[in-house]
Amino acid sequence: QVQLVESGGGLVQAGGSLRLSCVASGRTFSSDTMGWFRQAPGKERKFVAVISGSGGNTGYVNSVRGRFTISRDNAKNTVYLQMNSLKPDDTAVYYCAARRGTYYGNNPNDFDYWGQGTQVTVSS
Repeated sequence: QVQLVESGGGLVQAGGSLRLSCVASGRTFSSDTMGWFRQAPGKERKFVAVISGSGGNTGYVNSVRGRFTISRDNAKNTVYLQMNSLKPDDTAVYYCAARRGTYYGNNPNDFDYWGQGTQVTVSS
């Protein structure tokens, strides 16, 4: 059974930093593309960042590029999202997702497995 468990969310002031972690189990982690998405209250789930199985390729939504960094440690079956210079607009529930094989898109419907989410709240 595939399981993704996020952690690291919390309340932070604008300009602060958080690092989210997502631990995967039940699959060959290094063969999966991993993504981070977020969903604000009353809004649809949106793409934040994606990383290839090897970690050699990454992609970001424009609004976080230069502030957020996605990375992975395949030995630990873990993907991270380092979030710096946080803004109130970054407030959302952040979800980790996995997709079998190589993928460079950003459509949440194309991901196969999801975590339960972790709340990030940025105060002004």
